[in-house]
Amino acid sequence: MQDYIFNSRKQAAYRRRKMLVRLLLLLVIGGAAAFFGYRYLNDGLLNNSSNQQDENLLPLPPVNDTLPAQSNNAPATPAAAPEKPLQTTQDTVQTAANDAPSTAPAIQEQEDQPAPQTQSSGMPPPAPAQAEVKWITHKIGKGETLASIFKEQNLSPGLLHKIINSSKAAKALAHIKPGEELRFAYDDNDQLQQLVLQRNPVSSLKIQSTKDGFDTQEISRPVETRYAATTGIIESSLFVDGHKAGLSDTQIMELAQIFGWDIDFALELREGDQFHVIYEEQYLDGKKYRNGPIVAAEFINRGNIYKAIRYTDKEGDTSYYDTEGNAKRRAFIRTPVKFSRISSRFTRKRWHPVLKRWRSHKGVDYAAPRGTPVKATGNGKVVFRGKKGGYGNVIFLRHGGKYTTVYGHLSRFAKGLHKGQSVKQGQIIGYVGSTGLATGPHLHYEFRVHGKHQNPLTIKLPKSIRLPKSELTRFRKTIAPVLAQLDELRAKTMVASAK
Repeated sequence: MQDYIFNSRKQAAYRRRKMLVRLLLLLVIGGAAAFFGYRYLNDGLLNNSSNQQDENLLPLPPVNDTLPAQSNNAPATPAAAPEKPLQTTQDTVQTAANDAPSTAPAIQEQEDQPAPQTQSSGMPPPAPAQAEVKWITHKIGKGETLASIFKEQNLSPGLLHKIINSSKAAKALAHIKPGEELRFAYDDNDQLQQLVLQRNPVSSLKIQSTKDGFDTQEISRPVETRYAATTGIIESSLFVDGHKAGLSDTQIMELAQIFGWDIDFALELREGDQFHVIYEEQYLDGKKYRNGPIVAAEFINRGNIYKAIRYTDKEGDTSYYDTEGNAKRRAFIRTPVKFSRISSRFTRKRWHPVLKRWRSHKGVDYAAPRGTPVKATGNGKVVFRGKKGGYGNVIFLRHGGKYTTVYGHLSRFAKGLHKGQSVKQGQIIGYVGSTGLATGPHLHYEFRVHGKHQNPLTIKLPKSIRLPKSELTRFRKTIAPVLAQLDELRAKTMVASAK
C-alpha cells in the first residue's frame, strides 16, 4: 500500500514538471513571433514615409542661378563665366564687382567712407565700470571706542588691528574724540574699501584698502587767512565789553592771559580803560570757519599802555613780546603742582625720615595726592628722564644756559615725554608719587642757578626772557606794520570818544 502511494505521488510530480516545460516553450515561441512581426511592420512604414518625402522634394537650381543679381546697366556676363570654378561666396562677389564697371565708383565711394568701428579680437577689452561704493557715516559719541564702532559695523577685530598697525599715521585712529565722524565705504560684497576719520571740516585722515594692505593719507583742506580788528572801552567788565566789541569767550580769555602779568583784571580794571585787538579769521570755501590767534593787542589801563605782539623766532617758537623784545609771559611760575601743604622746606640741615640721619634738603616738598599732575615751571628742554638714586623717577629741565629745575619722586612720566624734548610752561610732564627715598606721595622740587641750589620759595624769579640780540633786528622789522595798525586803531578810538 505504501509503495502505491509513493509511486502515485512521483507520477503526479512528473506530470507537473512536464506541464511547466510546455508553458515555457509556448511563452518563448509567442514572444519571438511578436518581436519579428513588430520589426516587419515598422520597416514597411519607414520605407513608405521615405519614398513619400523624396517625391515631395524639389530639384536644386543650377549654380549660376544662385549668383547675385547684376545691375540692369551692367553688360551681359561672358559665356566662360559659368565654367569658372566657384571658390567662396566672397570670391563670387569680388568677381561680380570686377565684371561690372558701372558699379565700381559706387563701391569706391563706400570704401572711402569711414567704416564703423568694431571691436576686434586683438583689441584690449574696454575698462570695466568703476564699482559703486556705499557710504555709512558714524558720529562718535561719548564713551565710544574704535573697537565698539567696528563691532557695530560687523567688522572683525583682526581688520581693526591690521588698519591700526599699517602705518604710524594710522595709529591716530586710536585717539578718536566725541563729535568726530567716521565714514565707511563698502563695495558690492560689503567689503571695507575706505575709512575716513573726519576730525573737523579742515582736517581728516583717509585710509584706503590696497592689494598690499592699507594706504594712509592726512588730508588738510586749504584755509584762507584774513585779518580783523576791533576796539572796546571798559564800562562794566572785560567779558561784557569784550562781547560788545565782537570778541568770543576764547579770545577774551586769551587777551586776559596775554596781559595777565601786567594787569590784575579782578582788581585793577577801571572804567574808561581801552583795548585794541588785531586777530586772524580763517575762511573755508568763502565762509568764516573760525577765529585764529590774536596777532597783536594793546591795553590801556589807568593811563599805562601795554602792548603785545605775536612773534615766531628763527627756531619756530611762538610767543607774545612787548615792543622791546621781552616775553609777556614770565620765565617761571612759582609752584609746579596744586598741593595741600608744604611737607618739607629748603634747609641746610634736616632729619631725613628714611635715612634716619641729618642732611641738607636742597628743595621743597609739596604734599599732594598720588597721581596729581606736575607742570613745568618754565619753557625748557628735558635733559634727563628716568630713575636716579633717592629721587626715584625724576625729570631735569634746562631753561636756557642758566636755570635748571628738578621734579622728583614721580609715580610716572607724561606719555611721550623723552630726553631732548622741548616743553612749555604749564605743560604736564609727570605725576606725583613716592618713588625713591620717600615715605609718602609728594613732589620734590629744586631750582638751580648755574648748577647751584636755590630756595624755590624765596628766590627772585626773572620777570621775563628777552629775545637774543641776533633776533632783535628781525623782530623789529616784522612787528613794524602791526604796530602801525595798533596806533591807527587807538587814534580812531580817541576820535570816536571825543565826539
